[in-house]
Amino acid sequence: MARPTTLGELRESGWESLPVKAEIRRNAITKVAGGEPLFPTVLGYEDTVFPQLENALLAGHDIIFLGERGQAKTRMIRSLTALLDEWMPVVEGSEINDDPFNPVSMYARELVAAEGDDAPVAWVHRDERFGEKLATPDTSIADLIGEVDPIKVAEGRYLSDEATLHYGLVPRTNRGIFAMNELPDLAERIQVGLLNVLEERDIQVRGYKIRLPLDIMLVASANPEDYTSRGRLITPLKDRFGSQIRTHYPLDVGVEVEIMRQEANRLDTPGVSITVPDFMSEIVATLSQLARESPHVNQRSGVSVRLSISNFETMQANAIRRSLRHGESVVVPRVCDLEALAASTSGKVEIESLEEGREGEILLHLVKSAVLTVYKDRVRQELMRSIVEAFDNHDPVEIGDDVDASHYARLLESMPALREPVLDLTGGSESPAVVASAVELVLEGLHLSKRLNKEAVGSRSQYRARM
Repeated sequence: MARPTTLGELRESGWESLPVKAEIRRNAITKVAGGEPLFPTVLGYEDTVFPQLENALLAGHDIIFLGERGQAKTRMIRSLTALLDEWMPVVEGSEINDDPFNPVSMYARELVAAEGDDAPVAWVHRDERFGEKLATPDTSIADLIGEVDPIKVAEGRYLSDEATLHYGLVPRTNRGIFAMNELPDLAERIQVGLLNVLEERDIQVRGYKIRLPLDIMLVASANPEDYTSRGRLITPLKDRFGSQIRTHYPLDVGVEVEIMRQEANRLDTPGVSITVPDFMSEIVATLSQLARESPHVNQRSGVSVRLSISNFETMQANAIRRSLRHGESVVVPRVCDLEALAASTSGKVEIESLEEGREGEILLHLVKSAVLTVYKDRVRQELMRSIVEAFDNHDPVEIGDDVDASHYARLLESMPALREPVLDLTGGSESPAVVASAVELVLEGLHLSKRLNKEAVGSRSQYRARM
């Protein structure tokens, strides 16, 4: 249906002007009552963060999210635009999205006074009602609130003329949502400039005798340590946020795996079909979970979910590289592919060690611990004794990037004790590539639990009975 194009048509249409928080509240009520998730792409917060966030939206609060990096703070903030009406009428030509029924800028007031019901109306999509700024030390009041435009002064206007103002990001987001990321990094004198925006709902520029009442929902993000310990956020500004919501990393491996699979890039490769078994995904997720508990990793900087996503992509990439080199059309990541995770892990965690050069050892230990954890969870230990005994009368078993998947399938024939635990892991699949992945997990798990010996032989590794 055609949207009204003049003030008179808008009035006749029955459109109702609502403050932005009331608009968000109304749409949130509809979604909550209908059982529709507010943030369908954010996982793991259903019982923790989302109830607090729904309360804040229903209460009409300005919100600050506290959490370490990689906890979906920015994604939730940007997703708030889905709670705005799809289209909103504004006075055509207005820089600050003036409400046609209640214009506040000089331009809009004069236009409506002159044109009356013939004043032109434009429509703004909800995606354009979102403003965002990353707080940096060089952010100025002019960036956020506004400044005198010297060009307009040079054109002959008086400094006292409101028309000489150049509006900043905050007023340009009038009747919308403004987000300030990493708020504590904003200089204290600039933080003061946000006090009126949050409480009195107006701004002042360079001492102009104007009051510009703004209709804004302000949302911010911050690191908990900056917010609570270092005193980098002024107390009056803290006090003006209605709700403070603490985010967190995934609480269990299952949620982390879901996030990895949802967010990782699809590594489509011509002529190659890749499948990632659940147990390999769990190893990658468990690595991140263990890093968040490790005394050797700086927990203040956090271990982002981006670590899991990057490692998941790297593991697949190494498996694809292996398949391309050996002409395999079906590829499944194996334990030997986990060696490639050093490159994608080292840049995303801060290792704390008294000795230099131990970063590699610590990362290797985390990978081994993740493999051992998944092995113990996934493999029935009562089946392991017969495998260990079978190694007493069996040649050493070699694994490596250059070992063909068919080699592992033949191993099941020569060592029947491996068959049951391997098929448990594969879900009954006897695909050579999947079997190879499962065999490597069983053998590496036996080595890490000190039931088999492992020796590096060139680019390969050998598993043999303990002497």
